[in-house]
Amino acid sequence: MSAPTSNPVITDIFVEGARKGWNIATTSTLPNVVMAFIIIKALNITGALDAMGTLFAPVMGLFGLPGEAAAVLIGGWMSMGGGVGVAIGLFDKGVLTGEHLAILAPAIYLMGSQVQYLGRILGVIGTNARRIPAMIIISVINAMLAMLLMRVII
Repeated sequence: MSAPTSNPVITDIFVEGARKGWNIATTSTLPNVVMAFIIIKALNITGALDAMGTLFAPVMGLFGLPGEAAAVLIGGWMSMGGGVGVAIGLFDKGVLTGEHLAILAPAIYLMGSQVQYLGRILGVIGTNARRIPAMIIISVINAMLAMLLMRVII
């Protein structure tokens, strides 16, 4: 005979979901955002952020963004949470405006976390290594097209 199954109580389901959400926030999202704030502060103190702004200004200007916005894309490419953290840090510093954030947001998510995914997913499932550069390039092109479109819309 099988054991009787009981329906879980709604409060138990809620508590379990909250526990899982807390775990994700404290072990994944929060460390990436804190890392991004630290990187922006370090880049600012060393003057590298200004150099990055000058170096990337011509390319980022095509999207209506300051050169420093490249740091958001680089951070987002490594980790979506990191990209968001960099964007918030630059917004807080006054480098980025709300309009800039609207242009950058789709790009963060279209090419976000690829560095993490390369090892965690693509390698594990056995993706042909020759296809990985094309996958990265397609995501970057999609992100650039999205930024151009957002610039037109805004």
